[in-house]
Amino acid sequence: MMPVGLVIVSHSEALSRGVVELLGQLAPDVRVKSAGGMAGGGLGTDFEATSAALADAETGSGVVLLYDLGSARMTAELAVESLADPNTAVLAEAPLVEGAVAAAASAQGGDDLRTVADAAERATGGTVEEAGQTPTEGAVTGSGESTATSPRVHRELVLENEVGLHARPAALLARALTGLEAEVTVVAGDNSADARSVLGVMGLGARKGDRVDLYATGPDAEQALRRVVELAERDFEG
Repeated sequence: MMPVGLVIVSHSEALSRGVVELLGQLAPDVRVKSAGGMAGGGLGTDFEATSAALADAETGSGVVLLYDLGSARMTAELAVESLADPNTAVLAEAPLVEGAVAAAASAQGGDDLRTVADAAERATGGTVEEAGQTPTEGAVTGSGESTATSPRVHRELVLENEVGLHARPAALLARALTGLEAEVTVVAGDNSADARSVLGVMGLGARKGDRVDLYATGPDAEQALRRVVELAERDFEG
């Protein structure tokens, strides 16, 4: 099954293409298409261009569309409504860049259409928490299930890669946890973030030479941290 596709609908062709370029680095297997600007090159949105981008982004797994301003939303809605099966595309109500990054990471991990759209809509950037909130034995996971029977596993890393936990390393970190039953938290200094949240991990601001702590609970906790450690040992090279 191919990953869910993405369409970036913007009033600016340069902005749309810039987001597409960014996502190409973060999620190379995801088909992301630009629908930015008017046909003549000015600012605005174009129905035909958006419809064409929507068709190009379709892989058989559906498409999530993200937009910048109000009229772009209307253009995207019309493009979706014009499909033979409108249920194959979802318009995400999310901040453009943050939502696109979260959606791309979700799609790269193999999530389905609704899950990818939900990931975009949860991307508000407020995913960094005080480090004092790191998981403990018996904590409640994001799904509401107790991890009381799953002891907490801990690993410590010193970042050796040049950019630390910047965009691509954060995306690779999230991708490394795909398919595992584990809740993983990254702690840097006084802050912590869910390891599956690309934006949250980026928000930690961890740089080369910084020490980070990893905490995991769940049936696959050991395997999850082993994957992260191995990724770090490769300097976060996929």
